[in-house]
Amino acid sequence: MKNSLIYQSSDFDCGPTSVTNAMRYLFERSEIPPAVLKHIWAMGIDTFSVNGEPGKEGTSKASMRYMAAWFECFAEKCHFPIKSTFLDMEFAAAGAGSLTWRCLERGGCAVVRCSLNGDGHYVLLTKILSDGTVGLFDPYDEVPDKGDPDRRYIYDQPKRMNRAVRVDILNQQDASDYAMGPLEKREVLLFWRSDAQ
Repeated sequence: MKNSLIYQSSDFDCGPTSVTNAMRYLFERSEIPPAVLKHIWAMGIDTFSVNGEPGKEGTSKASMRYMAAWFECFAEKCHFPIKSTFLDMEFAAAGAGSLTWRCLERGGCAVVRCSLNGDGHYVLLTKILSDGTVGLFDPYDEVPDKGDPDRRYIYDQPKRMNRAVRVDILNQQDASDYAMGPLEKREVLLFWRSDAQ
């Protein structure tokens, strides 16, 4: 049985929440090793605010890059059927032909750093939809703007998505909601099952 995806518990844990959601999306509950969950939460929320407060700048790019390497090692040594890749700069893009798109086409998912209310934020891309939008799960539980057709709220798919966003919005280089922003700030962590057909 697959679990419903979860919302973050604070203003700062969107990173590990989205990586945990990637595991919940790809695997049955009985398949997820406790060591995976322990690692995600131990490595996430690793930053310090300008006032020296631990965790109050969320999760760093270095942590996300390390998670990709850790998952690859864990898969090899512990025979867990997962593949992961970290992308940044110009490689961190969405749309036909991109590595992110190919991952979604084969049933994988992508933890993407984007903007929400002007701040850096991680979400989970899960599906390419037939209308040219991308289904994603935003772990920040807020009432969406119901009048925005470019960022639609999805109410009935708690194990897969809660938003549908136009692909060109994801690729924007500004700070609008769900835009990945400037190339130097872009991060994508791809996951897919290595045993998928």
